[in-house]
Amino acid sequence: MADKPHLNMIVTGHIDNGKSTTMGHFLMDLGVVDERTIAAHGAESEKTGKGDTFKYAWVMDNIKDERERGITIDLAFQKFESSKFFFTLIDAPGHRDFIKNMITGASEADAAVLVLSAKEGETDTATAAGGQAREHAFLLKTLGVKQIIVAINKMDAVEYKEDAFKAAKEKGEKLVRSVGYKIDDVPFIPVSGWKGDNLVKKTENMPWYSGKTLLEAFDDLTVEEKPTGKPLRTPIQDVYTITGVGTVPVGRVETGIMKAGQKIIVMPSGALGEIKSIETHHTEMPSAEAGDNIGFNLRGIEKKDIKRGDVLGEPENPPNVAKEFKAQIIVIHHPTAIAPGYTPVMHAHTTQVAATVTEFLQKINPATGAVEEENPKFLKVGDAAIVKIRPVRPTCIETFNEFPEMGRFALRDMGATIAAGIVKEITEEYKP
Repeated sequence: MADKPHLNMIVTGHIDNGKSTTMGHFLMDLGVVDERTIAAHGAESEKTGKGDTFKYAWVMDNIKDERERGITIDLAFQKFESSKFFFTLIDAPGHRDFIKNMITGASEADAAVLVLSAKEGETDTATAAGGQAREHAFLLKTLGVKQIIVAINKMDAVEYKEDAFKAAKEKGEKLVRSVGYKIDDVPFIPVSGWKGDNLVKKTENMPWYSGKTLLEAFDDLTVEEKPTGKPLRTPIQDVYTITGVGTVPVGRVETGIMKAGQKIIVMPSGALGEIKSIETHHTEMPSAEAGDNIGFNLRGIEKKDIKRGDVLGEPENPPNVAKEFKAQIIVIHHPTAIAPGYTPVMHAHTTQVAATVTEFLQKINPATGAVEEENPKFLKVGDAAIVKIRPVRPTCIETFNEFPEMGRFALRDMGATIAAGIVKEITEEYKP
C-alpha cells in the first residue's frame, strides 16, 4: 500500500448534510470497515433512541461524547485505497465550535470532498451567507486546497430526481465559483450516503447520470510534487520528555528533508542542536521528507528552548520570525464589523498567538483581487483586504509565495473563525 502515492483527503460540509454517514458507508462498501462493525453501531444507535440513523456516521465518530450528541467533534482519521492512490481521510467537523480542527485539517489536505444536500432547504442553509458549506469552501480555497469534489448527498430523500440534483448542483457551482475554483475542474456527483448510491458502486437509481462514482473521481486527483527541494521547515506539534531518551519533539515536515546527524536551529529561540534520530510510528528512519509526520530526538536542545508552535530549520536558512507582517485576509464571520486594533487569536501551522490587526491597507475584490478601497475604516463579513498584523510575541511564519504550507493562517475569536488569510510579506523581522 505504501508504494502508491499518498493523498490527504478532507471531508467538509454543513452539519446534518450527511458527511459522516456518506464516508462511513463509503468505507464499508470499500471493505475498510466490516459490516459487523456497522451492524454493532446500528444496534448501539437504536439504544440511544435514535433508531439506526447513525450506524454509518459512527465509523468516523468514534468518540463517546460525539455519539451522544450525534455530531462530529474531533478530526477522525481513516485510511483507504483507490486503484491509484493511498488516502488518509480526514472527516472535518461541520459544527462551528470545532472549526479550528477543520483549519488544522485543511492546511494538510491535498483534496477535499464538499458534501451538500439535495434537499432544497438544506442546500440553501448550507450555501447561504453564514452557512457552513460556504465557510468551508472559503477556508479550503484560502488555505490552499486546490482540488475539490462536490458530493450532492441525500438523493434517496428526493426520489433520485434529476431536477433536484440540478437545482442543488447549480447552488453548489455558484458557491464553488464565488470562492475561486474553476468550475470545469470540479466534479459534481449525486450520491446517497444512507443507501450507498454512487459511492463505490455505480447506482441504477439514477439512469440520467452518466458520470463517475465518488471512488472513480478520487482516481482523477493529482499528487503535487513534494516540496523536498525547499529549505527545511518542521513546525513543532508537541514536545515530550522520554526517560532515557531525552527531549522528543513531534511534528510534520512541511518542506525540505531532515536527516539524522543534521545540524538544526529552533526558532524563535535560536537554539542550535543536532538531530540524533528520527522515527515514525515507532520505526526508526534515516531521514524524513516533506509530508512525513515524525518524532525526533535532539542533541543539544533543552526542553525550555522548544515548544509547540516553534519551527525547526537549517542554521544557514533559518525559519523566518515576524514581529509584523502584511497579509491578505477574508472575513468569514463577525456579528458586526472589525476595525484596526482588533486582537483575535491567530492560528498558523501549529502555533496559536494573540495578534493585533494594526492597519487596514486596502479592501479588495475577493474574486478578482482588484483594489476597491484604500485604507477602509472597517471590514465586515465577505470583505477581503490587505492588512498589517502584529502578533503579541514574535512568531514563526513564512510568506505564502515561498512556503504556502507555512504562510496560511486563521483568525479566531468568540469560538468562531473570524477570518482566514495568507502572508504576503514580513514587514518586521525578529532576530534572536
